[in-house]
Amino acid sequence: MAVDFDSKDYLAKVDAWWRATNYLSAGMIFLKSNPLFSVTNTPIQPDDVKIKPIGHWGTISGQTFLYAHANRLINKYGLHMFYIGGPGHGGQVMVTNSYLDGSYTENYPEITQDIEGMSKLFKKFSFPGGIGSHMTAQTPGSLHEGGELGYSLSHATGAILDNPDQIAFTVIGDGEVETGPAMTAWHSIKFINPKNDGAVLPILDLNGFKISNPTIFSRMSDEEITKFFEGLGYSPRFIENDDIHDYMAYHELSAKVFDKAIEDIQAIQKAAREEGKYVDGTVAPWPVIIARLPKGWGGPTHDETGAPIENSFRAHQVPLSLSQKKLGTLPEFEEWMNSYKPAELFNADGSLKEELAELAPKGDFRMASNPVTNGGRARGEEAKNLALPDWKSFTNDITVDNRGTELADSSRNMDMNVLSTYFAEVSKLNPTSFRIFGPDETMSNRLWSMFDVTNRQWMEEVKEPNDQFEAHEGRILDAQLSEHQAEGWLEAYTLTGRVGVFASYESFLRVVDSMITQHFKWLRHASEQSWRNDYPSLNLISTSTVFQQDHNGYT
Repeated sequence: MAVDFDSKDYLAKVDAWWRATNYLSAGMIFLKSNPLFSVTNTPIQPDDVKIKPIGHWGTISGQTFLYAHANRLINKYGLHMFYIGGPGHGGQVMVTNSYLDGSYTENYPEITQDIEGMSKLFKKFSFPGGIGSHMTAQTPGSLHEGGELGYSLSHATGAILDNPDQIAFTVIGDGEVETGPAMTAWHSIKFINPKNDGAVLPILDLNGFKISNPTIFSRMSDEEITKFFEGLGYSPRFIENDDIHDYMAYHELSAKVFDKAIEDIQAIQKAAREEGKYVDGTVAPWPVIIARLPKGWGGPTHDETGAPIENSFRAHQVPLSLSQKKLGTLPEFEEWMNSYKPAELFNADGSLKEELAELAPKGDFRMASNPVTNGGRARGEEAKNLALPDWKSFTNDITVDNRGTELADSSRNMDMNVLSTYFAEVSKLNPTSFRIFGPDETMSNRLWSMFDVTNRQWMEEVKEPNDQFEAHEGRILDAQLSEHQAEGWLEAYTLTGRVGVFASYESFLRVVDSMITQHFKWLRHASEQSWRNDYPSLNLISTSTVFQQDHNGYT
């Protein structure tokens, strides 16, 4: 029987899925046992409550709403899609969705889909020896942690390069978007080739507040935001409603907006792949969605003093003062949890109602199981290694005996150029899985031989003869002067199973020290998960180290 993905009945099920993820997301902040207290008619006892609840609520319900609609899109259009959550401390979003679709239990068999497993899941959240409140490497489907803000869009872009069938469903926080790297990353569409690459669907999660300040974008009008994104080349569209509690109105509008966005993406790719459009100096008008979804949406409305929580900065972290030693707001917590109508969502044994479980995409179509988020391959598959030439064939003639003597064409014997002859051959042997990244320094870093075999990828107009080695297809991405972009693209390219190299001057490479450290942390946590595949190395070349340049001083 055909499914009507646009019907009110189907959207009501999407709403129920959303409520289920919100119930779990809120409960795991506060409870370590008795997760379905009202369904099992078991009153909450002090020992059920965590001694010190830790976590964040403000960004959760907006993201779980978006995730539920991403699932609908996958089911309707048969998409290969993965989720990137940019807002910080949004860990529950991916945890609860992968728990409901079964992928969490597949990776962590002890977290069963019943009362016992749900209790274990609640207890381990933001708990010693458990899981963090970010979308860490412990989380199925995650390849972006969201800890150091600013890189969600760069990571999304790097992940879809040379992945023509993938869509990165990328949620960017309105606090995150105020960072330099995030603002820079909006230019990523100037480097995505719709013929050979996948697509990024950016969603600006405009919930209005940071930790204790309003966000800049939230105070901009739709007209101002539209001009901003159109100026960058995007096609913006909005999700918003006057009555923030008319949830079905949000669902109906969102279904229409998201459907149009996917159809626009498919039309752009079809035009590029079949008609040669958008690879001629015209940047494709990729869709961007601006979702005005209130902070702490659907949670407690006011605190004990009467100050607003929902739709305010007070929803940012733990929205109630409930703890094992302070049970005064327990009635408010119970009312909040019961507002999701858990008896409509879960059976008495803790399992998800069958009609809701059927909503989950199947197998690797689940965003938490998409192989692209696990080293680019399904668990247990062998890595696709690069085809590598014999490096000995690319060495120069310098030996211990003739060091210090001037060789013929000495510039061509400089170490970086000699290396570039090797890279050029690697690029020819691996035309869809090897790239060079950098901040406008590939030429000055003497990787000259790369330009003998490939160009820079650049989707804007190419103006000869003043432009050099710019083209709409190429294995070099260095035409944006941003270390953050280059490093972010490389990290995601690597995390999705491909291999790249980032070359930069030593003094400028320091700009991304913290990004590299974050990547090290990711790899360490990933190595501790038995279900995670190994990842290719992150390859960085630091040039001009130690030497003095008279016009720059010491580098």
